[in-house]
Amino acid sequence: MKKTKPAVALLYDFDKTLCTKDMQEYSFIPNVGMTAADFWREANELARQKKMDGILAYMYVMLDRARSAKNVSVRRDSFVALGRDLRFYPGVETWFDRVNAFGKTLGVEVRHYIISSGLREIIEGSSIYKYFTEVFACEFLYDFDGMPIWPKNVVNYTTKTQFLFRVNKGVEDLSEDAALNDYTPEDERPVPFRNMLYIADGKTDVPCMKLVRVNGGTSVAVYPKGKKDTAAGLLRDGRADLMLPADYSEGGELERTVQNILRKMALTDALKRQSAAQLEKVRL
Repeated sequence: MKKTKPAVALLYDFDKTLCTKDMQEYSFIPNVGMTAADFWREANELARQKKMDGILAYMYVMLDRARSAKNVSVRRDSFVALGRDLRFYPGVETWFDRVNAFGKTLGVEVRHYIISSGLREIIEGSSIYKYFTEVFACEFLYDFDGMPIWPKNVVNYTTKTQFLFRVNKGVEDLSEDAALNDYTPEDERPVPFRNMLYIADGKTDVPCMKLVRVNGGTSVAVYPKGKKDTAAGLLRDGRADLMLPADYSEGGELERTVQNILRKMALTDALKRQSAAQLEKVRL
């Protein structure tokens, strides 16, 4: 058995989990002269009419509307620049340092990941991008001039689950498929499922929430102040283990709960490793 330092992964949805609304709604949609309701209506109608994936539909509408608007660039660096306008729930921007520091007191390495149907480029421009080990999100393929020419990666509610396995096995390069499908004993994987905490806000996260839970990890549904219905449904239907306000402030309920989850993970991991070491000895 590999004698490695235990790693814990906190995996987050992005829109309405860390930032307060869909990332396109802060700057991009107003810049192309639309309301959020009109933009999403157009994307959803395109998906319905053409029987296409809804995520591909919104990506197409982004390019189509930007190209028809005046003074709106679709270059990669322009999309990245949109990340500066994102607004986060209370405490998010200091959350990662606090969680990492707490993990060190437990002797565990904490890794943070994004699994989002939003645009990676916008996330890259945000103030919190630097904290993530990896960001799995939608992305365009760009030419040498930085102009989008094709969807490079599309992340919808079912394809999100593959990224849990990539984190689990440490196969984070999306071009690597063979290694992802090779057999590796669970306790020799960089992040066992029992060491995963999935934090998200909506029904599109149900497959990931369920996959984490059934494999021994923890799923938490977060909600904005006064809007508990969706989170309550996720808890009631057995998708989430807990529901908590989307307030990441120091000393708040979410932080205290995550600290308890990390304690549990660290203790479980230590006991698993102790048991494995003893079993190895009695087999000699």
